[in-house]
Amino acid sequence: MTMEQGASGTARGRGWFMALICLGVFVVYMDATIVNVALPEMQMKLAVGLNSLQWVVDGYTLTFACLLLMAGTVGDIIGHKRVFAIGMIGFTAFSACCALANSIDELVTFRFLQGAFGALMIPASLAMIRNLYEDPAARAKAIGIWAGLGGLALAVGPLAGGWLVEGAGWKSIFWINVPIGIVVFAILLAVKRETVRNRDRSLDVPGQALFILAVGALTYALIEGHSLGWGSARIMGSFIAAGVLLAAFLLRESLAREPLLPLGLFRNPVFTAACFVNFFGFFGLYAIVFLMTLYFQNVEGWSPTGAGVRFLSLNVSIMIASFAWSSIAARVSPTVLIPAGMLAMGGSLMALTAVEPGSAYADYAWALAGIGIGVSFAGSSATVALMASVPLHRAGTASGVANTFRQLSAVFGVALSGTLVSARLPDSSSASLLSIGGGDAATRFADGMHDAFLLSAAGCFFAAVAAVGLLAAVARRRTVAPNG
Repeated sequence: MTMEQGASGTARGRGWFMALICLGVFVVYMDATIVNVALPEMQMKLAVGLNSLQWVVDGYTLTFACLLLMAGTVGDIIGHKRVFAIGMIGFTAFSACCALANSIDELVTFRFLQGAFGALMIPASLAMIRNLYEDPAARAKAIGIWAGLGGLALAVGPLAGGWLVEGAGWKSIFWINVPIGIVVFAILLAVKRETVRNRDRSLDVPGQALFILAVGALTYALIEGHSLGWGSARIMGSFIAAGVLLAAFLLRESLAREPLLPLGLFRNPVFTAACFVNFFGFFGLYAIVFLMTLYFQNVEGWSPTGAGVRFLSLNVSIMIASFAWSSIAARVSPTVLIPAGMLAMGGSLMALTAVEPGSAYADYAWALAGIGIGVSFAGSSATVALMASVPLHRAGTASGVANTFRQLSAVFGVALSGTLVSARLPDSSSASLLSIGGGDAATRFADGMHDAFLLSAAGCFFAAVAAVGLLAAVARRRTVAPNG
């Protein structure tokens, strides 16, 4: 069948093809957080400390974030369906490799590669969804579901991971991807029609290399700084290298004929607002999932499944908000939903700073629900507003940049939150974060967690204020334009 006959031709066909795309996207996003509940068992089985385990989490999100920009361009050149299929089969293959890994070095290496292939799928999926729906209202609803799916997958990760780890060990969190990937790939092969290609476009390989090196150097400094010493030559050198490489990247992009990151996009206030929302909203979400998974298991003593169950209020709120969003968005402007969502998330993060060892789950379950509602409303609204504000030929690039900001928030959310907690613990060893127990160490862990939540809340409040200002500027332009 063709995409037009089997997907675009009927509502049922579009629905099934949309579901297929979303299933592939779901497992890619979920792999960013499903590993968190497996960290204690990985530490025990692989005999490693926190620094290595942070790389298991951040190795995936690092390549995932850095390659999203080029992935959108590759899809424009060779076709988004083809790129999605390549990403799906590569992601599936390296998921199996992760499950077969016998050392931390092998596991981290395969996580880097797994993230790289996963990155190919995200811009391609959004481009295919946009191609499926010609009606603006239907397209907006589909994009809203796609955007909410990412947040849901991130939140479901700990719950699914808890069941898998407790039932079949840490390797099962990677094996679960294999049958899903094979099914998605096999069905995708039956869809013959490809999206429109633009073979005149070119890849900005130097820009991509500079971007990866800059983000990698900064991530290394943030993760390893506590153990190696913030003033050590290696860490200071990494910070300096990150700054120099970032400056070189921006210079390259300002001069390139076809830049990886078109800096002119930031002249679009809606685009800039969406980037702020994606970065600061998901920074908080990743920090919560990473730290509270460890908190539930290593401070409160819950099993992996028990830890995952405690994210149900977050999971359910994201699910409900994602599906309710389209109805609400039809009546309420993004200029209201975006800042309201970020304010709700910031306030809920502030509430989580009251969590102490021994706190009842009911005391903070509502705050987790508030975070889920906030990130869903703000994220979905920002994505739809972004896609409506850019011309069709820029849609793939713009979505890739916005998603890059979202994934960079994962990289830095895990790196910074882990660093803030480590700085509070009495034992400077990386293993102490995963072997807390009770007493003073548990209190110090909670204090570090509060520091991370306060930082995340400040980012959400900043994004809310920035979004109000930027979106108000757009509204003023539209009001003045007819009279100009």
